[in-house]
Amino acid sequence: MSLALTVLNKEIIACTRCPRLVEYRQKIGREKRRAYRDWDYWAKPVPGFGDPKARVLILGLAPGAHGSNRTGRPFTGDGSGNFLYPVLHQAGFASQPTATHRDDGLQLSGAYITAAVRCAPPANKPSPDEIANCADYLDREFAALKNVKVIVVLGKIAFDAYLNHVKRHGQIKTKSAYTFAHGQRYKMPDGRTLLCAFHPSLQNTNTGKLTERMLLDVFRTAKKLVGS
Repeated sequence: MSLALTVLNKEIIACTRCPRLVEYRQKIGREKRRAYRDWDYWAKPVPGFGDPKARVLILGLAPGAHGSNRTGRPFTGDGSGNFLYPVLHQAGFASQPTATHRDDGLQLSGAYITAAVRCAPPANKPSPDEIANCADYLDREFAALKNVKVIVVLGKIAFDAYLNHVKRHGQIKTKSAYTFAHGQRYKMPDGRTLLCAFHPSLQNTNTGKLTERMLLDVFRTAKKLVGS
């Protein structure tokens, strides 16, 4: 892990910028879910995870209340992660198909996972102000992850967060030319490629809106684009 990422992740973990999210994540950590009553919940902002030399950055929405907010690692310990990591394993980015806790041996190769919002939000719906409060963390992640060539956004909020990042850096003036749709691909002004995918939420995967094949196709495309 680079010094810049190490410093950034320490700052993220200590962040208290959003009072509503601080209260919610800590409340969930105290009350717990019955199935996890013996767990010591993380209940803090969740830092990014993966290969510091990643050429693919995966951008999600926010930690799940009883997933990442419990385990302290993105997409770990909930239904979304149970869907995502087997796909990443098949595509060659993850060392194993399961993600249960921070010390389960899972490693990413060529990929780094982060989120638009670092704290679990009530009803999985962060406010615009809460998304904005996390924006500079994303900016600093991109600055530290110097090899990223492809950005895979999982869902519309992640899509907007990435376009806002690009806009802040003067690469685009408006987001109007970009429309979110699963499988959509855009070549960005800086030469990077933006790939869009539905979020692997239970709402999407249980209804068949997002299938394993649909998500695997996106990550195989990402793999081809970075030439590995």
